[in-house]
Amino acid sequence: MHRHGYKGRKFGRETDQRLALIKGLASALIEHGSIETTVPKAKAVVPYTEKLISKAKKGGLHNRRQIISALSTLEIAHKLVDDIAPKLTGRTSGHLRIVKTGNRRGDNSDMGRISFVDDILSAPVAVSAQSKVESSKSKAKLATKKPVAKESK
Repeated sequence: MHRHGYKGRKFGRETDQRLALIKGLASALIEHGSIETTVPKAKAVVPYTEKLISKAKKGGLHNRRQIISALSTLEIAHKLVDDIAPKLTGRTSGHLRIVKTGNRRGDNSDMGRISFVDDILSAPVAVSAQSKVESSKSKAKLATKKPVAKESK
């Protein structure tokens, strides 16, 4: 028998279970920023999530709806589009990395940690210089205002 045209790993699961596994791992990765799983599962999740990140960076209603259908919850999909994607504008691909962490104690499986290459949890969204000046002026105005004394009747 030949294996031509068979793409992807099966993980010993049926199709619906395999797709649910990848969807759950991608959702956990977006929610927590990094996850630890087996290396073959990590290698299957990275391209799936990279495609979602590319759609989130493009924006638009159609791409947002595709991301919602590809992830497990609505909140995680909105987090990807609204919070994470604007912070990843510096690169066109390669947003995720897999670092091998050793072997699992029970069955000696290769384990790896999937995480974002850029630090998305602490990286601020790019703010223009004009908005920085305006915000500093408004803070200065608030600091110089005197409190108004209430009139007693």
